[in-house]
Amino acid sequence: MNSNQEVALSDIRLAQNRISKLIGKTPLLKAPALSEHAGIEAYLKLETINQVGSFKIRGAANKMLQLTEIQRRKGVTTYSTGNHGMAVAFIARELSIPAVICISNRVPHVKVAALQRLGAKIEIVGDGQDDAARRCQQLQEQDGLTIIPPFDDRDIIAGQGTIALELLEDLPGLEEVVIPVSGGGLIAGIGFVLKQLKPDVRVTGVSIEAASAMHESLREGRPIDIPEKNTIADSLLGGINLDNHYTFKMVQQYMDQMILLSDRNIVQAMTFLLEQERIVAEGAGAAGVAAVLTEPSAVKQSTAILITGNNLDWQQFFTAREEEQG
Repeated sequence: MNSNQEVALSDIRLAQNRISKLIGKTPLLKAPALSEHAGIEAYLKLETINQVGSFKIRGAANKMLQLTEIQRRKGVTTYSTGNHGMAVAFIARELSIPAVICISNRVPHVKVAALQRLGAKIEIVGDGQDDAARRCQQLQEQDGLTIIPPFDDRDIIAGQGTIALELLEDLPGLEEVVIPVSGGGLIAGIGFVLKQLKPDVRVTGVSIEAASAMHESLREGRPIDIPEKNTIADSLLGGINLDNHYTFKMVQQYMDQMILLSDRNIVQAMTFLLEQERIVAEGAGAAGVAAVLTEPSAVKQSTAILITGNNLDWQQFFTAREEEQG
């Protein structure tokens, strides 16, 4: 892709074909317990059913499958709150590309261990994703590594947007989609496709209260930084980049509403999914369900909810659940 152009629908369709070499279609399942609780027809898009347990594999695959031979030999680097790093590490291993994954010390141990199993070199830098991003820039300048951005990149956005094509194929009567939001690559890609192909579908974003850089940036009308905080939904942390090129404007244009959640809301949703739907989801992955449980009147009758990841720290979850119940 020409990096100076906006994302096009043809980019999404090309991405769908490209990544099919490595990634299969994920299921969309009716959620009987959630449907009954909320009084709607609720469907869960299980992005947990792939090799790294999160949607991030789509964008990473689309980006990395387009690297030149020279870029592949020199290697890649990325910054991540965990899941994107795992996706890059997995694709790098599949394509025999050297990879350095930069993460902050907020990334849970379970995700660090998963990165180690995937064989990438790991560098733990600073207290937040922005610190890890600066280290990536250094590696690019010093060693010629190609940065695989986690969200603000046309190829990444196009890869994530392939989810929307699957949603419309499996649920032609779709009225709303509920999407966790961090840097915005996921909701930008899905929102763009839906507004092109079925513009009446409402696009709802969900994030963590008092720590959503995208929400605060939208309020200010420009990208801003906010401090990160400890949360069960660690994948929703991180900034959107002050020099954001794509996702900020796309979220402004294609997201219809945003719902902010507390950690308590998210722990309750994780518990509900586990006990009522028999589905394992990490905090960020359960955020969409948390929004429906918390504000059922805010969503339409036929709603798809993205379960974006299942790489949870079980000890953190059990501790948080005990605190919530106690």
